[in-house]
Amino acid sequence: MKRLYLFDEEDKILLMPACEKKEISLKWQIPRSSCVPMDNIELHEFVPDELVGRLPDGKTKELGIRNEELSFNLQSFPLRETSRLLSAEDYQRAGKAWELLYWSEQTRYCGRCGSSMAWHTVISRRCTGCGQEIWPQLNTAIIVLVHRGDEALLVKAKTFRRNFFGLVAGFVETGESLEECVAREVREETSLVITNIRYFGSQPWPYPLGLMIGFHADYFSGEVTFADGELKDGRFFRKDNIPTYDDGTLAIPGPESMARRLIDDWLKTTY
Repeated sequence: MKRLYLFDEEDKILLMPACEKKEISLKWQIPRSSCVPMDNIELHEFVPDELVGRLPDGKTKELGIRNEELSFNLQSFPLRETSRLLSAEDYQRAGKAWELLYWSEQTRYCGRCGSSMAWHTVISRRCTGCGQEIWPQLNTAIIVLVHRGDEALLVKAKTFRRNFFGLVAGFVETGESLEECVAREVREETSLVITNIRYFGSQPWPYPLGLMIGFHADYFSGEVTFADGELKDGRFFRKDNIPTYDDGTLAIPGPESMARRLIDDWLKTTY
């Protein structure tokens, strides 16, 4: 059976609630072809036996599957929410599926001659007119945790969807290195000068075609001011006074994010 990464008209991914026999508990899974009628769904096989496609408008409510004990409809979720529903491997694969679908819909016509584009390989498209071949282009971004002694800089951006503290982040510009981007973004957003920039890790960030690259860095000089207007709050916190929500949980990004990985690394490590 082939796995189907299906997205609805609102860019939400459809998942199948699978019933575990003894406990009758639900575990969300990527649906398979035996569960979903394929009529009027254009699919692209991006790895063997795994396909991505867009459902026609209004089709979502018609799709149902039958389990041994219970009957369900497929349910749709924003892709980011599925990081808490799927395994890490399935979440990452779903992200790749979404990126390819989004990219293919943004490259229907050739930028050189205007002819229609068609899939050529699992990850490239070719113009049906002039033959130009293109591949997805990633939007590379950095994110950085700035240390000052035993403190770390946490910030609130105006674009954050939830009321939490995160980290300074921004997109790499043409003509600059990753380290130059880290220093520039910190300076532009907070007026701080940093030093000792060091690589931490990276992750795909399919919102919609991103690569997030994480760094640690050390404070050198300056006072926090919101220089370019992107932030609404920003302070240095110790490990024992990180902001929390009313229920006592930490008011920081979720575990699926590079920001959280950097913060967790700081919390458990002595620098």
